[in-house]
Amino acid sequence: MRAIATAAAAVMLPAAAAAQTGTPVTAPGNPILADGRYYSTDPAPIVDGDTLWILTGRDEAAAGVNDFVMNEWQLLSTRDPASGRWTHYPAIARPAAVFAWAEPGRAYAGQIVKGRDGRFYLYAPVLQRDSKAEDRFAIGVAVADRMTGPWRDAHPAGPIVSQVTPVANTIQNIDPTVMIDDDGRVYLYWGTFGQLRGMELAADMVTPRGPEVPVTTLTGFFEAPWLMKRRGTYYMLYAGNNAGPDSRCTPALYHACIGYGTAPSPLGPWTYRGTVLKPVSSTTSHAGAIAFKGQWYLTYHTADAVGGGHFRRSVAIDRMEWDDSVSPPAIRPVTPTRRPVPPAAPTRNIAAGAEAHASNEPVPVQYWIKALNDGLVRAAPLPPDLWGSWTPNNPPGQWIEYRWANPVTLDGSRIRFWADHPAGADEGVAPPASWRLDYWDGGWKPVPDATAYGTAADAWQSVRFRPITTRCLRATFVASGRAGRHAGLAVQEWEALAPRPQPAPSSPAAPVAGCG
Repeated sequence: MRAIATAAAAVMLPAAAAAQTGTPVTAPGNPILADGRYYSTDPAPIVDGDTLWILTGRDEAAAGVNDFVMNEWQLLSTRDPASGRWTHYPAIARPAAVFAWAEPGRAYAGQIVKGRDGRFYLYAPVLQRDSKAEDRFAIGVAVADRMTGPWRDAHPAGPIVSQVTPVANTIQNIDPTVMIDDDGRVYLYWGTFGQLRGMELAADMVTPRGPEVPVTTLTGFFEAPWLMKRRGTYYMLYAGNNAGPDSRCTPALYHACIGYGTAPSPLGPWTYRGTVLKPVSSTTSHAGAIAFKGQWYLTYHTADAVGGGHFRRSVAIDRMEWDDSVSPPAIRPVTPTRRPVPPAAPTRNIAAGAEAHASNEPVPVQYWIKALNDGLVRAAPLPPDLWGSWTPNNPPGQWIEYRWANPVTLDGSRIRFWADHPAGADEGVAPPASWRLDYWDGGWKPVPDATAYGTAADAWQSVRFRPITTRCLRATFVASGRAGRHAGLAVQEWEALAPRPQPAPSSPAAPVAGCG
């Protein structure tokens, strides 16, 4: 056995050495890792000396796979975020390699803190292998002498939080956030699906001390808590979802903003204060904030890397500012930034310059009207990647409409339907039985000499017609169905085509008047 162990150690040494040295990364903007070779997610920043580190998960889902395939944690570090010079340390820890009681994979959002003993503690949600709990996610703690590891289980007896430890609960125990207060006391929060809990830990960093405290006062809390302190006030960032057309967070159910609240003590009571970050390009949102060399930074993830998506996310970082004129001091909204990109090529598709509307406004919160002209087509879209109309009782028809501030000339259109039921179905979402294009010219008129209107889903359906000049274009759909029952409708993308390529348009700066 010793010979086998020695050989295994010899095999592991090159990888360990590589993890210690890291790989230089040049990032002239966000996301930090942008070329699609490594995706990074769920950032948790920590400062140690003159270096800012960010613990991240790693998304490894194949393109079009809607699942969190996450097998390891990784690190990013820099001495100056503005320089764009980072170091990447992949695979610093894997769940089953650190925790003997854990299953491989599901390396969800964790956090590293530096204990009073000078060692580093990793709080990590993993799947408990032999648990009989209804939900087997549990939070373990690992410890290391260096940020990059090697990491070992700080509590080999098992997780410190699960559905049976320290007391029975029924929530999914993920997304831990930890803070060591100025007096050395340690506080842990965790939770998801609208359930947030906190408790104190003993000085050993692993033993629960006192009861679990449920938090119900943070408006729209969904998941991803982040606990921090500034000038005597405690702050909690979190991924929020309070969906609806008038929501200050997000209009779509699957999207999330980053909200925050404040408290006078580490365990509350918590008061909702507002939104720090509006929804980004990934449906999930997960943030961590920290002060570094006199400046606060917000870290978060997006789908903006090459080949990125909702399950292939990448960490970004931006400055975060405070409004100290109010009490308690407020966090100013953060505007996400991107690394420089080449100018968009001229295009015939001028839909991005229009304002999208639909007959079913306010659109059901699982869908998103702006998906119609966001320029994105995904192999396996989620509901907010679509405009949709499904309800338990669908009408026989719907329409969608583009409105431009000034007249435009068009001679074609392309549309991409989505469906989870076949043509002719009277339930679910199905391709339309038929559809047509109309334009506004003192009244709604059919586009002239239109070619055939295809209805198949998951493929572009193109229509050409004689040029028209208008401010409004409408697609009207006859829903699939029979005997008074109808399926819903969904469109992933709808293009409005000018006769010749022109500079890529931008979204309207102000509300656009309707036609008719």
